[in-house]
Amino acid sequence: MDTLSIRDIIGPIMIGPSSSHTAGALRIAYMARRLCLAEPRTVEFSLLGSFAHTLVGHGTDKALVGGMLGLDTDDLRIRDSFQLAREAGLAFSFTPEPDAEYDHPNTVDIRIVDADGSEMSIRGESIGGGAAVIRRIDGIDVEVTGEKTSIVIRQRDEAGVLAHIAKSISDWGVNIATTRMYRERKGDAAYTILETDQAVCPEIKTAIEAHPAIRDVRIIPGDSATGVSKDDAADVEAAQMRFDELDFPHGAAMLAFCERSGMSISEAFLEREDALAASLGYASDTDGYLDEALAVMRQSATRPLEEPLPSMGGLIGGEALKLSALRKLGGNLCDDQLSLAIAYSMAVLETNASMGRIAAAPTAGSAGVIPGVLLALQDSRGFSDEDLKRGLACAGAIGYLITRNATVSGAEGGCQAEIGSAAAMAAAAAVELAGGTPAQCFAAASNALTNMMGLVCDPIAGLVEVPCQKRNAAGAATALVSAQIALAGIGNLVDFDQTVEAMRKVGRSLPFELRESALGGIAATPAACGFCASCTPGMSCS
Repeated sequence: MDTLSIRDIIGPIMIGPSSSHTAGALRIAYMARRLCLAEPRTVEFSLLGSFAHTLVGHGTDKALVGGMLGLDTDDLRIRDSFQLAREAGLAFSFTPEPDAEYDHPNTVDIRIVDADGSEMSIRGESIGGGAAVIRRIDGIDVEVTGEKTSIVIRQRDEAGVLAHIAKSISDWGVNIATTRMYRERKGDAAYTILETDQAVCPEIKTAIEAHPAIRDVRIIPGDSATGVSKDDAADVEAAQMRFDELDFPHGAAMLAFCERSGMSISEAFLEREDALAASLGYASDTDGYLDEALAVMRQSATRPLEEPLPSMGGLIGGEALKLSALRKLGGNLCDDQLSLAIAYSMAVLETNASMGRIAAAPTAGSAGVIPGVLLALQDSRGFSDEDLKRGLACAGAIGYLITRNATVSGAEGGCQAEIGSAAAMAAAAAVELAGGTPAQCFAAASNALTNMMGLVCDPIAGLVEVPCQKRNAAGAATALVSAQIALAGIGNLVDFDQTVEAMRKVGRSLPFELRESALGGIAATPAACGFCASCTPGMSCS
């Protein structure tokens, strides 16, 4: 992604069970739909890499169809997308191709026939945390992220076309952020893809299409589409300079800024968010977003304590209620704060696995760690919601640095990248809420990453259920232990940035079977294979 915001780390707010395989898959299909010039009528999905192995278990199939219907990632109707598609006259099919070649483990090829009979082929990748990229359109390599408003232009490759496109856009006061032209060979068909800082009106599309070499123009509204006028250009430029100062490339830069300014990590990251919004020409609503994220976290963490939520795959459901009952009976082996963190974190995974609404933090599979820790601290130590929002901002800062310099995707880096990152984020947040220094926050995050280093991603039957639910509880416990050590003033021989780099290298060294494929680790045991539809009962996947 070009620019990460807190919404990319504490979020997206989405329907479970997987940020990469549910929200990211939906995002690919949603962008594919926006590339259609008429209503899609037939869609064929070919699933590659880990998508081929976790299609049904992660709700990828329902999400892809939901995206083609134009549903948002947090729309509960995703669970019923097949029926909605049939009612809308959209035919769909799925073909897993586990042996096909791919560049990213979460890849899908989509062939669309629209109402006018036009065909289009698209390759998309889900790159982690709910983000997605379109990599290929009709056989031509491209890059469309959907982060900014994208204008996708199919044209003949000839002189003067790019100048015409640029003029058509600038005449309406819209600023071009990036421009790329893709072609197979000179003088043949080509695609020009532009990202803009503002929303694109229909008149711009009409103006571009006036050139005889332009075949068609498609608009994909971005996540941060705005309406900046020419009069605001100077303010935006000044804000961009401020953002450049605050767009911390690594932990050392953020820590140096905090120590120089006297700010906490949450304050520094919120300053960055405000500068990012201003640089894009809109007012920041980070506080409102954190209110929403916290409300979703609380709902997902508390409902299963009273009402069991059976999972889509049938492997979990009711665990949080049992933990709540044990606590009420006074049977806790852990102290009350840790017992609450365990119950809350496992409850979120029940909500997630039932395709309920959760806030990925940083992913759906690790969504229970941060609310588990923060809500437990609120109950045991009386922190306010405003305090918890500070904690979310601090956690977001740590997650941003990990995402920027490594990965939070289980398909790329194993469970260490998901649960490990979530534990690091929660540990830093706990330290800040307890009055620790920014240096201690980074030390706590390093502790958690170190303690989770090498953790593999091995979901039984490809479901985000087992061992994911219990690992969220373990992540919450690790976060609290890591925070306690840091608050005691115990430092680390290896700093945060080097720890993140070590985690990245370990993730790259893990074999495919141990990175969310459900083909290794605990998922490959005979008992686990008994829950996998593609396995012979009693036989190991390996």
